[in-house]
Amino acid sequence: MSASRRSGIADELGPDEPEENGENGETGEDGRGGPDGADLLAALLDGMDAALCAFDADGVVTHWNREAERILGWSAEEAVGRHGFAEWAVRSADADEVQSRLMAAMHAPGRQVHEFALVTKDGGRVLVRTQSAAVRGPDGKPAGVYCAFSEVHTQIDLERSIALSEALFEDASWGVVLVDADLRPAVVNAHAARALGSGRSAVLGRPLGDLISQGVEELESALAHVLAEGAPPSPTEVWVTVRLPGEGGDVRPERRCWRSGFVRLASPLAEEPVPLGVGWLFQDVTEAKQTEQEAAGLRFRAHQLHRAAKAAAECEDPAEAASVHLDFALAGFADHAVIDLLAGEDPVRLVRAAATPSGAPGPSLLVTRGALPVRYGVGHPALQCVERAGSVRAAAAGPADAADWAASRQWPEGSVYALCAVLRSRGRTLGVVTFLRGSSRARFERGDAMYAESVAALIAGAVDLAG
Repeated sequence: MSASRRSGIADELGPDEPEENGENGETGEDGRGGPDGADLLAALLDGMDAALCAFDADGVVTHWNREAERILGWSAEEAVGRHGFAEWAVRSADADEVQSRLMAAMHAPGRQVHEFALVTKDGGRVLVRTQSAAVRGPDGKPAGVYCAFSEVHTQIDLERSIALSEALFEDASWGVVLVDADLRPAVVNAHAARALGSGRSAVLGRPLGDLISQGVEELESALAHVLAEGAPPSPTEVWVTVRLPGEGGDVRPERRCWRSGFVRLASPLAEEPVPLGVGWLFQDVTEAKQTEQEAAGLRFRAHQLHRAAKAAAECEDPAEAASVHLDFALAGFADHAVIDLLAGEDPVRLVRAAATPSGAPGPSLLVTRGALPVRYGVGHPALQCVERAGSVRAAAAGPADAADWAASRQWPEGSVYALCAVLRSRGRTLGVVTFLRGSSRARFERGDAMYAESVAALIAGAVDLAG
């Protein structure tokens, strides 16, 4: 048996070739130093993650790498040169079947996959999965078989990981995005692509700012934190505005809430953890969060109405009670409010009765009796509210027109959204209460109008009593 057979590496040199190509045995024909074929083959085999052995045409073991030694405990010196696995690596009862199935790969096309129970050096048994294929000689004829094997549980773990990865990126009902170290999507699944308003390939490599307008800074900050520090202990809810394609090629912004989880990805092949990016998994919880916010808002408003009723009951002056209702209604609802009482019906004339301070926040102020009618122009929302005996919502055309819009309607500076609710008591219209919001708040919605009408009913009762 040659020294190369004993070390687990077959002699790769031909019978007529010298063992050293250079004059001093250190350089090849081109004058460059480097390992010879046997050393290179030995390094490749011993560096493999899979166990590998090889048999010649007679079934004699010719190669045995370190991973095979780790799994079974038999060293290359003990394995190379043995005929098959009989009497050492398999039970005697299984030896013939294992040998025949392994050597059958020499005359079969492609790779053959089998599972065998092999015997370790200390007498234990290991279930392995093998992949065998023929080794061809220079003449193209089968010259032997190579066999790569690994423990079945290791192979199953690998297959599970691959299956999980494929399922996440094909069939998952939540968004999955792999973000590289530059915070750009590297892989996305179909669900995430739909949520981002683009195709799977169109998203790749683009900055997140191209896909998300508001909320991208918070999202990128979370991704950068995961890269540097690791995953947060619990999911994070991120509100974003996504640029979705609209009709005619227009972009339609849409506000969404994504409950997101993050994991840091590191290369398993590096000696030290090298961050490859971040795995970002998210689920759209917009409807649930909106429902939760609406429920919280309703509870708060009901609580405010209750508190206002108790505080107003302690007021001796009904006009003061009306201002108390107004002050409690403002909390979390509007920035300013005014009460205008009806002074004439043909034409409609309104007189300012109470208003919140136009500068620093504070309680609403009652206007001295005998005030002049407010100069509201034709089509003013407050006048429309009286004429319709119903709520009216109005808004400035845009930020540039906000200053003129508020001034022309005799409202505090900075007002861009208005909601007028009629004051009615005992079947009569008494006036209008107007709630105003600045540009930092959202416009009034239908639910806001219902709350304003509830407040207006309480104010109307106090105003009627004061009259």
